[in-house]
Amino acid sequence: MLSPELLYALRNLPLAAKQAAEGFLAGAHASRRHGAGMEFSQYRPYQPGDDLRRLDWRLAARSDRYYLRESEVDTSLTVNLLLDASASMNHRDDNGLSKLDYAKLMLAALAYLAQKQGDAVGLSVLSPRGLQHLPARDDTRQLPRLYYTLEATEATGTFPEATTLAPLIARRQRALTVCVSDLYEADGEINRLLARLRAVSGDVLLLHLAAGNELNFSYKGPITFRDLETGQTLQVDADQQRPAYQQHLQQWLRDTAQQARQQGLDYHLLSTAEPLDGAMREFLRRRQAMG
Repeated sequence: MLSPELLYALRNLPLAAKQAAEGFLAGAHASRRHGAGMEFSQYRPYQPGDDLRRLDWRLAARSDRYYLRESEVDTSLTVNLLLDASASMNHRDDNGLSKLDYAKLMLAALAYLAQKQGDAVGLSVLSPRGLQHLPARDDTRQLPRLYYTLEATEATGTFPEATTLAPLIARRQRALTVCVSDLYEADGEINRLLARLRAVSGDVLLLHLAAGNELNFSYKGPITFRDLETGQTLQVDADQQRPAYQQHLQQWLRDTAQQARQQGLDYHLLSTAEPLDGAMREFLRRRQAMG
C-alpha cells in the first residue's frame, strides 16, 4: 500500500483513488461467491437485460459470441458517502496531511471500489455553507462528478444544523451509508444525525478519523493550541500534560466506540498516519455482510 503522503503528493485525486484501490484489491483474498464483484471468476452467456458494461468485447470479437465476466459478489448496492467538512477537519498531522486531505483520498478510493462492485454511489458534503449532495448513481460519469466535488471541498465553520441536513433523512432507502468524521461536536449533533441515518438507511459505517499526532500527542514543550471551530486558545506544557491527555483521550475513545455500537453503527477508528487499506477493508467487509 502507498502511504497517504505519497498518494496526496500525486496531486491527482482520480489517479490516487485508483492506485489505492487497485493496490488493495491486488492483495485482497478472493471471495467464493459470484456476481458483479471485484475478482474475475468465470464467463457466462449474455442474456437480454444484462449489464453491457460487464460484456467481454475482446472475446466477442474473437468468437462472435457474447459472454459476461462474472466475479465475486452477487449483489449491487446503493452506497452513500458522507464527508464532515467542518473546520476541525483542517487539523494537520505530522505527515503534512490534514484530516480533510486524508478523508478526500479515502472517500475517492471507496467510491472507486463501490463502482468496481457495480454499486450506485453518491456523496454528501456536510458543511455549514449548506448540504452539497450528489445522488447515488451507477453511470460512468459519476466518479468524475464525485472527484470534482471532493477536490473543491473546503473545511469551514462548525458542523451544520439539523435543518441543513434534513434532506439526508427525508426518505427511507436501504443503503450502506459511510460517514467520515472526526466526531468533533458541540452538543451531540453528529451522533443524532447518525442515529437518524441508521433508522432510515439500515446500515451505517462510521469511520472515525483522528490525526496521528492527536492519538500519540507528539507535541513537545510549551505550545499554544487553537480550536479550529471556536477560535479559543489554550497554552500548555505538552510534556507535563501528556499523561493526563492520554488518559482522557483513551476514555473518550472507549465511550465513543461504545455509544456508536450501542446505536447499531459499525464504528472504526482510523489514523491519518496509516495507509487507506483499513478503510477499504472495513467497507468491503460491511458490504459483503449486507449481501
